[in-house]
Amino acid sequence: MTTSESTIRPDYAALTQAPVCAEPFTHIMVPHFIRQDDLPRLFASLPAIHSGGSFPPQSLGLSPLMQALVREMEGPEMRQIIAQKLNLDLDTAPSMLTIRGRTREKDGRIHTDSLAKRVTILLYLNPAGPHWEKQEGCLRLLRGPHDIEDYAKEVQPVDGTLLIFPNGPTTWHGHKQFVGERYTIQLNYMTEDAKARSELRRHKLSAFAKKLHLPAMGY
Repeated sequence: MTTSESTIRPDYAALTQAPVCAEPFTHIMVPHFIRQDDLPRLFASLPAIHSGGSFPPQSLGLSPLMQALVREMEGPEMRQIIAQKLNLDLDTAPSMLTIRGRTREKDGRIHTDSLAKRVTILLYLNPAGPHWEKQEGCLRLLRGPHDIEDYAKEVQPVDGTLLIFPNGPTTWHGHKQFVGERYTIQLNYMTEDAKARSELRRHKLSAFAKKLHLPAMGY
């Protein structure tokens, strides 16, 4: 693979220009944050993940292209743009990145994210297809905690779509049941308190355990 084939630059201009939406909670959505020309080679470079759960990138045998994408996601340009758009100071916020490749029956239930996570960033890496159009596995931004049909926006997890939201007590989200392949990179900017330190320690232990093919701590 040549150097040009193993590098990728997301569409930071599209992220910079994307509106900050208020309903049902503050969020930013960027279709094709991964440019359309880059999608075929990225889809071909996804790691083989045969089980559910979240995997730290260190525990997966990532291709050079996926490694480059992880570096971009964790890099300073991404952090700076998000901080500016959400009016947050993220300069010293620890980050945590995981990759999911499959969704199970139990996944997608209505929830808010851990209070240790200040900001949640989701990058969806699935080709568009009919099962997403049936609304299976499409993330819904919900008005409350009780009804998956009470949503203000639905996001198909396809074609490099990026979704960002600052976490809070009303950031309810979930999706209708979907079992199968569903690739997502999740990046979180964390708080700097004891709860966040605990989650980051578990993240490191999970990476070590999964790399050794040992049972990992679920989270």
